[in-house]
Amino acid sequence: MSEQHLHIVSFDVPWPANYGGVIDVFHRARTLTEMGVKVHLHCFEYGRGEQEALNFCHEVHYYKRDTSLWRQFSRRPYIVASRYSEQLVKELLKDDYPVLCEGLHTAALLEEERLRGRAIYVRMHNVEHDYYRLLGQAERSWWKRLYFYSEARKLERYEKILSRATGIFAVTEKDAASLSARYANVILMPSSCANDEVTALPGTGEYVLYHGNLSVRENEEAAMWLLDNVFCRLKVPCIIAGLRPSEKLAKRVAALPNVTLRADLPDREMRELIRQAQVNVLVTHQPTGLKLKLLNALYQGRHCVVNEEMVAGTPLGSLCTVADDGPSLASAIEHLWSNPFTEEELQRRQQAMSALYDTKANAKKLMKFVFGR
Repeated sequence: MSEQHLHIVSFDVPWPANYGGVIDVFHRARTLTEMGVKVHLHCFEYGRGEQEALNFCHEVHYYKRDTSLWRQFSRRPYIVASRYSEQLVKELLKDDYPVLCEGLHTAALLEEERLRGRAIYVRMHNVEHDYYRLLGQAERSWWKRLYFYSEARKLERYEKILSRATGIFAVTEKDAASLSARYANVILMPSSCANDEVTALPGTGEYVLYHGNLSVRENEEAAMWLLDNVFCRLKVPCIIAGLRPSEKLAKRVAALPNVTLRADLPDREMRELIRQAQVNVLVTHQPTGLKLKLLNALYQGRHCVVNEEMVAGTPLGSLCTVADDGPSLASAIEHLWSNPFTEEELQRRQQAMSALYDTKANAKKLMKFVFGR
């Protein structure tokens, strides 16, 4: 069998694999490499630096993302315009291997005349214009809201470039249906993640946990909402954990005696925090894409309590307790607080997650579509 080579163009340096999209990118590259694919990884760098942990790839290239202000005035969306690189195009022209663009962010390659006829696939992590429009609705700052709405309009127009893609990999059933209405060759490919098996601990834990990248506005808003609508109703210990929490969030946490904040934990400590919780509670008010923190909670944690938007477009609702307002979420947590997580529940979850989110199975699906085997 001849060697299989694949260029993966990542919107960010995918290490540390500690937030949504880069988790998907990192574990896809890792799994494909383990399965014998020669991965040529191309990363847009804007603060994470070069990472030795990525050197399992056949080769790794880094390009500075151009975050200068004038990119805001491009006809392209800013997330695309800031990730165009002539150096990248020249690297790709050295061979004719297929290319996987991670996100619409890196899809400017589809415009490139020198790459016409090349097999170029796009992995969509969201229907981006929907995501940015929802960010705009949630934003209180008028100028940030203006930016998000402007970017959403540009993204909706720019998305038509996907008609040039050889194939499009969608992250959820909902996104696959939406994209299939507009483009051909849309394939459902759930997220890749670090988990190969459910490692949840049977028994009971001693706290309720919300976790996420707290520097992301969506996650900070979710944490604030939980404080004001759910955790304030509980008498049990609650923890909010994640990257770079704001001073505003820290002050709100300090006002509730049953809530503590854990900031910037190493991956190993975060995994253990998820495993030891009695209930992992996760909410979002943006029903777009797949929330990888939910996969982490289902693979590693005991009971999961979520709102409808957290499982929208996914089959994961049956593995969670779903409630939609503060009193209902608090009531669900109180009900589960004294209920041990059983071996039977663990086995049921393992079977369901293996069927839905098998990272190796997803890699095989990609290989079959891209390489024909």
